[in-house]
Amino acid sequence: MTDHEPPSPDRIPSPGSRRPTVVSPVEAAFRTEWPKIVATLTRELGDLQLAEDMAGEAFAEASRVWRTGGVPHRPGAWLLTTARRRAIDRLRRDRRFEDRIPHLAADLERQPETATLVDDQLALIFGCCHPALDDEARVALTLRSIGGLSTAQIARAFLVPEPTMAKRLVRAKKKIRAAGIPFTIPARDQLDARIDAVCGVIYAVFTEGHTASTGSAVLRGTLCDEAIWLAETLAGLMPDHDEVRALAALCLLTDARRATRTDDRGWPILLADQDRDRWNHDRIRDGMRHLVAAGAHAAHPGPYRLRAIVAAAHAGAPRYADTDWGSIIAVYRMMRDRGGGAIVELNLAVAIGERDGPAAGLAELDRVLASGQLDEYHYLHAARAELLRRSGAVDRARDGYARAIECCTNDAERAWLADRQDRLIADV
Repeated sequence: MTDHEPPSPDRIPSPGSRRPTVVSPVEAAFRTEWPKIVATLTRELGDLQLAEDMAGEAFAEASRVWRTGGVPHRPGAWLLTTARRRAIDRLRRDRRFEDRIPHLAADLERQPETATLVDDQLALIFGCCHPALDDEARVALTLRSIGGLSTAQIARAFLVPEPTMAKRLVRAKKKIRAAGIPFTIPARDQLDARIDAVCGVIYAVFTEGHTASTGSAVLRGTLCDEAIWLAETLAGLMPDHDEVRALAALCLLTDARRATRTDDRGWPILLADQDRDRWNHDRIRDGMRHLVAAGAHAAHPGPYRLRAIVAAAHAGAPRYADTDWGSIIAVYRMMRDRGGGAIVELNLAVAIGERDGPAAGLAELDRVLASGQLDEYHYLHAARAELLRRSGAVDRARDGYARAIECCTNDAERAWLADRQDRLIADV
């Protein structure tokens, strides 16, 4: 089978894109109906690749028919029916799937109930994020099958050649077939463990978009948009799951700063120097709504809710000087005590440095550095260099920036770090 792409994938904004552009009816339907159709077809056909192929053919047919015949009253129903008919034609040519034709024919004009549609989409999400797949495959499949991105779009987002990404997707789908990975909702006793994996995949997409690990840009907005769309979709499907709502809150509150995070050169702008009037206050409002909902059921906040509380503290401060560092430090200490790891220790040290001064922050950072766990992490060395600069230790700060530059793999951040290093004397 071929890896059938949605129609004109480079022209159609992804479902997560919220750009206020004028789009065609097919593009509008693609944003909302792609994951529903793929999810339903995956259940009915039992094959993810076949489901994507048939969904892609249905959208391609819509781009031809709707242009002259007009948009049907129920675009989603039209697309699903068309995809089912295409599937029956395909199955008749492939006797391996002959037993599925009667069931599919019976469903041809019947639309799934709301509850079934929700279950289908959850099953698709859990299947794409199955623990038997490696992290890279789970991210790519989620963006492809649920987000509707083309192979070319995913390849560009992760800065790899399109043939490389195509091979990864094919391998992942072959593994799903060979291992019999089910597209089902896990049993209740397995649900929490599996939803952690799903949230982890979405957060990995957001993290790579918010702080690109490689390439020439500090951030990749498309990936941020996709992660937010996925998180809010999951929150809509599981509205009573606190960590799912907290993940949506975290992504929205963090991404609200996007427009102010880089300058005209594409270099980073520190949080203290960002124009808060230009933050996306709609996203802050939506994030706060999810965060309030995330605290409605669980007495003890989970890791995404704790991170979202920190993001809310930043988003709610009208000026950098008004930041409630005491509350942020308390949250990071809670995360540390739960085994949050070296990154949490780093964030805690930076927060202490902001509240108590560079000497206190350096004492904490030096303990993190001594552990050796983040020796190759450029943010540790950059944070330490900044605190050294503030304390007047210019030579040590210059060495810190040099180490940060050595470890950094992002071109824009490396240029910014080099500039900070060059301006040390003038800044003191």
